[in-house]
Amino acid sequence: MSDQATTHEKYYVPEKSSMAVLATIGLITSTFGAATAMNQSTFGDGEASFTTMYVGLCIFAAVLFSWFRTTIKENLAGMNSAQLKKSYVIGMFWFIFSEVMFFAAFFGALFYVRTLAGPWLAGEGEGGAWNHLLWEGFQYSWPMMQTPQEAVGGVSNQVMANMGTFTSAHKSMAFAEVEAWYQWLPMWNTIILLTSSGTVHIAHEGLLSGNRGRFNLWLGITVALGAIFLALQVLEYYEAYAHFGLTLNSGIYGSTFFMLTGFHGFHVAMGTVMLAIQLIRSLKAGHFTTDDHFGFEASSWYWHFVDVVWVGLFLFVYIL
Repeated sequence: MSDQATTHEKYYVPEKSSMAVLATIGLITSTFGAATAMNQSTFGDGEASFTTMYVGLCIFAAVLFSWFRTTIKENLAGMNSAQLKKSYVIGMFWFIFSEVMFFAAFFGALFYVRTLAGPWLAGEGEGGAWNHLLWEGFQYSWPMMQTPQEAVGGVSNQVMANMGTFTSAHKSMAFAEVEAWYQWLPMWNTIILLTSSGTVHIAHEGLLSGNRGRFNLWLGITVALGAIFLALQVLEYYEAYAHFGLTLNSGIYGSTFFMLTGFHGFHVAMGTVMLAIQLIRSLKAGHFTTDDHFGFEASSWYWHFVDVVWVGLFLFVYIL
């Protein structure tokens, strides 16, 4: 039997880099800054400052720009093998899975408060004694328009330690409290995001068919819809703070509302930037072909994920 030469696909191994370490520093700094600012806002310990958070986000954004720029250059130079490209796909899947777990934790907190903690504080179930000892007079309903602290007459009458002063909102974001259906911003944002999921799919189909004009057009529409969503959410937050009295200091309802919608809005902002970068790459440099467009494909997966999360938010935060 004659020996047959076996050929193997070359696998490009990048040089050592400090990017991962710098990205971690940026994320830790931004997270620490956000947590510190929220604590300052809750306990009134000085004016809340988001400077640390912004510095961390700038570091993280700069690292991503440099890292992805290098990766794009390597791909254009033909260094990326099929196996390496497959590893990119797997990496994106794991990243989206981590985001799913992230939002699952917040949805889990909302479920716990609405079905267990809230009724217990009002005297239902196994927590019946707590109502009499700690929060006598508190009656649970959702959205929670009266905090247990207010039910006992204020922070000075609390039996437990002071965890900050909370003032409930006088109006919720639910559809039942809107003056006219066409003024309900969450409905318009839902329509916008669901529409954007369709437009990014049309853009993908245009790229697969080799129609770059169609790809650029519908991708541009998707980016515009993402920007409109963010603008409407800013308007919604202004309405909540200025007219509804709904803030981060409005008890658990305000906390869960702003944590869930705020983090989702941050993800929409990231997704919009990701898609905008793909549009710029296509318009300015002619990047992407029918069989090599992972940058756009990964961004579109992320965008669809963001849309699905919003559907869950719309149901469990605004409607149910």
